[in-house]
Parts: sequence; structure tokens; C-alpha cells
Amino acid sequence: MTPALANSVALVTGASSGIGAATAIRLAADGATVAIVARRRDRLDDVAATIGAAGGTVLALQTDITAKREARRAVEQTASELGRLDILVNNAGIMLLGPALDAPIDDWERMVDLNVSGALYVTRAALPHLVRAADDSPRGVADLVNISSTAGRIARPGAGVYSLTKFGLGAFSDSLRQELIAHRVRVSLVEPGAVDTELVSHLRDDIREATRSQVAAIEPLRPEDVADAVSYIVTRDRRVAVNELLVRAAEQEW
Repeated sequence: MTPALANSVALVTGASSGIGAATAIRLAADGATVAIVARRRDRLDDVAATIGAAGGTVLALQTDITAKREARRAVEQTASELGRLDILVNNAGIMLLGPALDAPIDDWERMVDLNVSGALYVTRAALPHLVRAADDSPRGVADLVNISSTAGRIARPGAGVYSLTKFGLGAFSDSLRQELIAHRVRVSLVEPGAVDTELVSHLRDDIREATRSQVAAIEPLRPEDVADAVSYIVTRDRRVAVNELLVRAAEQEW
């Protein structure tokens, strides 16, 4: 049987670890040729090796998407070397929690730069390619998937700016969804709950331990669980648009 994403090209940001790496590996297994984008070359190479060993085709692009020119170059290089762009997964992000009263302003800026500006730069560069791909794709559709968070639905103490970035991503996604319907580009938002990734490792020591204590009583999602959600979205027939998918850990209350 022909793989669901055969003859499709997907670009995944933040693909050197966690959800991004799992999503790239899953989309390659679904038959897509995958461009993986992140800053850490060694980790990108590890993901590329995993995809290649399974028989997939991958293009690894070391890129800082917070730099506008680099973000655009990654998109253009993907389209040039792989011939098209059918699927964009905006996954790159950072979560820096802590009380607003003593928060380092640099933490806020880093979240806005990556979670918002980086996603905007990549999306703007990718949109013309996605529209063209929808026109000539055997699937008859292209996909833009934004990875958000439960923090994009529920604001909690200490997560104000992180929630700001994720609430904003949700608004951006729904506006794009309405704009792009006529072009047959589906726009989807995936909102994972607690996931076992390295996001928590970026927190300050005291905040990191408090965050780990909060989730210690539950079994978190695995990155592959979120990759399953992305795969489900982009492998639907063109008549189906899954615009929003909330995926919590089964024991998660918030």
C-alpha cells in the first residue's frame, strides 16, 4: 500500500529533540521526505541518522529561526532541494516559567523571539509554497500545523508570558485557517499537556524543581504521542480538517 504521505515534503522546526524529533521521524515513516530544522547540528544529525536508517529521506538544516534571514533560507532551501513543501510543523519553542515580579526580562524576550517571531518568519516564508503544493499535490491539500500547549488555553501563575505566546499562536492559527480555506491549505493547532521532554531543563533551578514536583504524580505524555496527533491531522482526506487537537496526559487536571 502506498504510504499516506508519499511524494510529500514536510518541514519540522525544533526537530533536534522531543516533539519535533518524534514528529519528523513519524512523518518520514508515513512516507514524507522531511526537512528537519534546529540549532544543534549534532542532535539534528542523530535524528537524520534515525530517519535514514529506517529508509526515509531527510534534509538536515542547522538554523536559528529567530533570525529572519535564516528562517527564510531554511524554507527556500527545503523547497529548492526537495522540490516542494506540502507540510509545515511549527514546533520550535521554549518555556521559561517563574513569577513575573522577579522574572529576567531576557527570559520573556527569548520566549517571544522563538515561540512567536520564529514561527511567524517560517510561516510567512512557507505560505506561498504550501499554496502551490495544494494546487498540484495528489492529496489535493497542504497542511500547516502549529504546536501550542494547554498553556494556550489556561493561564496559570508563573506562566504569563509563555501563555501569551501560546494564546497568540492560537489566534494566529485560526485567522490563517479562515484565510487559507480557499487555497486548500489546512491550518491546525495541537495543544499538548505535560510531555516528557527537555523543556523543563531550561528552567532556573528552583523553578525546575517546583515544576517537576507538580507533574511527579502523573504519567506525562511521550513525544511520540504528540507526533501521533500530528500524523493523524495531516493524513486525513482533503475533505477533513482537524483544526484543533487538545492532548492531555490522562491524569492531568489543568
